[in-house]
Amino acid sequence: MPSWHLVDAAEIAAKNKYTFYKPSDEVIAKIAVGEVVKLIFAFESDDPEAPGAERMWVLVDSIEGNGCFSGRLNNEPYHIKDIALDDPVSFRDIHIINTKHDDDDNIVEKYIPRCFVTNRILKDGLKIGYLYREEPDNEQDSGWRILAGDESDEYMDDAKNIAFVSLGAVLSRDDSILTLLDSAIGAAFERSSDSAEFVAVNNA
Repeated sequence: MPSWHLVDAAEIAAKNKYTFYKPSDEVIAKIAVGEVVKLIFAFESDDPEAPGAERMWVLVDSIEGNGCFSGRLNNEPYHIKDIALDDPVSFRDIHIINTKHDDDDNIVEKYIPRCFVTNRILKDGLKIGYLYREEPDNEQDSGWRILAGDESDEYMDDAKNIAFVSLGAVLSRDDSILTLLDSAIGAAFERSSDSAEFVAVNNA
């Protein structure tokens, strides 16, 4: 038995749709023989420093229908020792994590921009209670600042209580703000105390 196996990317994407990209069925339908696709090769190793998986490109040799493909490894593995460049690989559509085709529905890419969010949301599991958008600090920054709403001044003054993460990481915990994220700089919203709805507020 090989030391590696292909990861079911569809299962991971279903659980992490804002942070794990999986090409849509429409994109996968565009794949042609001679193109490369990326798969995740999970493996077992005695090396404690090994990552547990390698993401590698595979050259498509044939498309067999019903979501089945065959091809050849198009990378030199770094950790996996029992597969090599040009070795045959059989795989399915559920294993594909990237292609050479553009994907207009890539929501992971859409929500890569970062935001500042408190650990009340990220770690304590509270729902978002207040958010506002200001001028971004840098090119990675979306400008959004996201809070549970019960943070004290002392809590906010401690940098360890605030994280700079992708919007997708926040949406994975609470996506009730999804429709608000295209709002312009200067926008601010607060969750209504008697409902799940957000209302616009003055952030002056």
